[in-house]
Amino acid sequence: MAAGWGSLLQDQQQLEELARQAVDRALAEGVLLRTSQEPSSSDVVSYAPFTLFPSLVPSALLEQAYAVQMDFNLLVDAVSQNAAFLEQTLSSTIKRDNFTAHLFDIHKQVLKEGIAQTVFLGLNRSDYMFQRNADGTSALKQIEINTISASFGGLASRTPDVHRHVLSVLNKTKEAAKILSNNPSKGLALGIAKAWELYGSANALVLLIAQEKERNIFDQRAIENELLSRNIHVIRRRFEDVSEKGMLDQDRRLFMDGQEIAVVYFRDGYMPSQYSPQNWKARLLLERSCAVKCPDIATQLAGTKKVQQELSRAGVLEALLPGQPEAVARLRATFAGLYSLDMGEEGDWAIAEALAAPSQFVLKPQREGGGNNLYGEEMVQALVRLKDCEERASYILMEKIEPEPFGNCLLRPGSPARVVQCISELGIFGVYVRQGQTHVMNKHVGHLLRTKAIEHADGGVAAGVAVLDNPYPV
Repeated sequence: MAAGWGSLLQDQQQLEELARQAVDRALAEGVLLRTSQEPSSSDVVSYAPFTLFPSLVPSALLEQAYAVQMDFNLLVDAVSQNAAFLEQTLSSTIKRDNFTAHLFDIHKQVLKEGIAQTVFLGLNRSDYMFQRNADGTSALKQIEINTISASFGGLASRTPDVHRHVLSVLNKTKEAAKILSNNPSKGLALGIAKAWELYGSANALVLLIAQEKERNIFDQRAIENELLSRNIHVIRRRFEDVSEKGMLDQDRRLFMDGQEIAVVYFRDGYMPSQYSPQNWKARLLLERSCAVKCPDIATQLAGTKKVQQELSRAGVLEALLPGQPEAVARLRATFAGLYSLDMGEEGDWAIAEALAAPSQFVLKPQREGGGNNLYGEEMVQALVRLKDCEERASYILMEKIEPEPFGNCLLRPGSPARVVQCISELGIFGVYVRQGQTHVMNKHVGHLLRTKAIEHADGGVAAGVAVLDNPYPV
């Protein structure tokens, strides 16, 4: 990849002046987070961390990521409907991972009672890095797919104007015009609106399951505001509120504070720490209802690392997407090496490989939210500890992607503007809606580029490591 903004990164005085302008523009555009001191209040807010310059991304890889997103939508949906595949794939994981086991229990209860919802909504984000090949080219490799609470669609629609502003200040109007317009929050809201419409009750509401302390509220509000412009009203409630005031009628319609709910949109419920026994009960109540869940429990399970690893096995994609060889080829081209750590020869081999070359692998538990993966010496210690016990089945091993680092300036509240070596992660947002067996919507709706300093192995914007960015296509 080209050197990027090389000469512009040399002049410290100019960088500091540009940073001041960029921060003011970010605040004006609504690139906002609540502060860590006051996460429950919008009285004091700050800008969400971002890069001073857009980062260079090969156009061909950006196009490839967009082209495969509809295939990933269909794949996630196919997995979510295949109870036998989920049970077989997660059988070893649920013995050792309580969180996945809890989700799976709810999944089984819902199947036993009979699934009440008839409309299914997926809002996901597939994340990639650009693997540096020996010949100097780059390849698109999937890191993970987020099937619950895929965030930053709102803020990502606000950042293009900030980078256009920075480049315009530098008289680079031609370059400013190359920054892609991007509005994922609009597309995500379109999916929710379609599901709401198909639910078929004009007075029903959208219930957003929110965390008590939510720094990233403005990202969520962007979607709420898009829905309100279509006259679809959103109420924000916590799991605790659902367990106190949520109820099902005899037809399993969901009511909250006496108002019917058409769609439940989860922005909570993806980490073990977010569930008390009361919250698990609330989740079961929501799952049993005929409201459209985004995601329903099977779709959340379809996003686990163990499922991702299983999908990379020979023949699995073909079985899940029969008669779609082109889609299978597009999907498989993005897969990195993924290895099971189940007890037995295959898992023993994977552990031996990782211990022999630790710099080439990442150890991943079944977790969302960033900051959970193990690398290097930490990974080695964990593998030595896990080697002979069944707990290892709750992890997978993944080939470590090695992107080409580049210079950029990361802007964070309270930190000076300085140039560091960075790597980026590209996410593509996907939306699908299925009614019965018919897909009424399947599309990609925008992108998210996040960039972090190379010393930070793991973690996203909300985890305080990566910052918001925009792709500059080259």
